[in-house]
Amino acid sequence: MATKAFKNEKIEAIKEHVAKAKVMIVTEYKGLSVAEITDVRRRLQKEDGDYTVVKNTLAKIAIKGTPFECMSDLLEGPVAIAMGFGDEVSPAKVFTKFMKDSKKGEIKGGAVDGVLLSPKEVEALAKLPSKEELYAKILGSINSPASGIANSVNAVMRSLVYAMDQVRQKKSA
Repeated sequence: MATKAFKNEKIEAIKEHVAKAKVMIVTEYKGLSVAEITDVRRRLQKEDGDYTVVKNTLAKIAIKGTPFECMSDLLEGPVAIAMGFGDEVSPAKVFTKFMKDSKKGEIKGGAVDGVLLSPKEVEALAKLPSKEELYAKILGSINSPASGIANSVNAVMRSLVYAMDQVRQKKSA
């Protein structure tokens, strides 16, 4: 039997994680081995996230009054929470890829910015590009017109230089 101090310590640890999290995804870990849970945790840690098996009552207390309070109903049965601290998309990508590879685990739902997500919405979130990819696309589209103008100006200059070189060669011959 866990003592009250131990439970309070666990609640505070969960609260710290929740305070930093941008996204939380509730998953069912039933049927997963300890090695598989560790594998998911390692994959998420590489993507600035975490995967924690939690006691439902402690997690409900810890998320009370946070944007993730809407997930309280998902905390039933054997669950673990995938959290993303840097990117909203990476935890969904990591867990859906793990499910696809191992054919184990199940997404119960999640939350982003206080909005509850269904399992299908979490899988749709996993299909979105990451922030870095979006930034690269935006910069590419901003840079594209400028590159086109620079290339056009350079092409005119090249043509002028080439024409002048041809005139010089004709006069010297």
